[in-house]
Amino acid sequence: MTHDISRRHFLEAGASIATTAALATRAGAQPQIVVPAAPVAGAIPTGVIGTGGRGTQDLRSVLELGKVVALCDTKADRLSAAATLAARDNPTTVSDWRRVIDRKDIEAVVIATPPHLHAEMAVAALQSGKHVYCEKPVAITPASVQAVAKAVKASGKVFVTGQQLRSYKRLQAAVGKIRSGAIGDVLMVKAQRHSESDLSHTGSSADWFFDVEKSGGYLIEMSVHNLDLCNWAVGATPIKAAGFGGILLYKDDPPGRSIMDGYTLSYDYPGGVKLYFTQMVFHPKGLPGGGQFVHVYGQKGACDLMGDTSVYPLDGKASPSMLAEKVDEHPSAHMQAFYDCIRGTAKNPADISVGATGALTAIMGHQAITTGKVVEWKTIAGDLS
Repeated sequence: MTHDISRRHFLEAGASIATTAALATRAGAQPQIVVPAAPVAGAIPTGVIGTGGRGTQDLRSVLELGKVVALCDTKADRLSAAATLAARDNPTTVSDWRRVIDRKDIEAVVIATPPHLHAEMAVAALQSGKHVYCEKPVAITPASVQAVAKAVKASGKVFVTGQQLRSYKRLQAAVGKIRSGAIGDVLMVKAQRHSESDLSHTGSSADWFFDVEKSGGYLIEMSVHNLDLCNWAVGATPIKAAGFGGILLYKDDPPGRSIMDGYTLSYDYPGGVKLYFTQMVFHPKGLPGGGQFVHVYGQKGACDLMGDTSVYPLDGKASPSMLAEKVDEHPSAHMQAFYDCIRGTAKNPADISVGATGALTAIMGHQAITTGKVVEWKTIAGDLS
């Protein structure tokens, strides 16, 4: 089975779209979001901060499930397009995000801005009494992750991280069976996220993505999805990490670039479980082994969580068996979980623990590469250890 993920999907603004779209294709047909003619009964008044690629996807889900009261973006063209999309609800449009969280009639806030803004906005929204759906990563520094975690605990409000894979039914079933011993004890995970070209240098995200202080780079902004899936499969967070990487091809391209374009990472987990992870943006189209995969190896066999989830027996004598059947994954499932959590009718699929540990796993890897040292979880996780 090939694992090619198209350039359009991989490089779409708002990187989580790429991962979730790729998995949806393998999990089964993904229905389109259908926006009702009027807000659903009992719709929760929501403000959306950030209306770029990922934010627009979130906005569609809010229109399907909630009511859009306010929209915020610093870019007039994006804000205008979002207002047109949300015309049914006639939302207020503003460029200052604080005007959204200060409104008393808004119960929930969706944050889909560049990553370096997530923590400040999430903390302020929680302190103002809002429920928060915050796109991944929750933050790009250990201190900021800690600040968000502290604010969530103090607020008593619902906080859902945009780790949408956690709401995929097929992955929930597959990971559950791994936890139940379907492949024996997990021994090792090998994962990658490869693409054939860099993020667009002239696209709508180029003004922040290539600045590591704003995005965290490919590892923290994008691969937080992949690394969270690895953590989920192992059932733990890593103890330490080591790695190498750099700007290998796109040197000073675009000018002033500070994010890496390729790296290799090794993580060590409790019980001696290993993870080997690579990412690059110069894997030629058509070259075998491209795209994304998460191979989980156990005592009895192995499976690819981003493939068909079949279990391949270690002895090779039996035919592969299905770990989890294909299902239709609804694109708004994660947002539905957010609203259901607010209503008290669902379990949070990606709470602050998931968001914080996913972000810290990526940050840990980034620090290992940039410092050239083995980085230990306890040095960056603080109270989350």
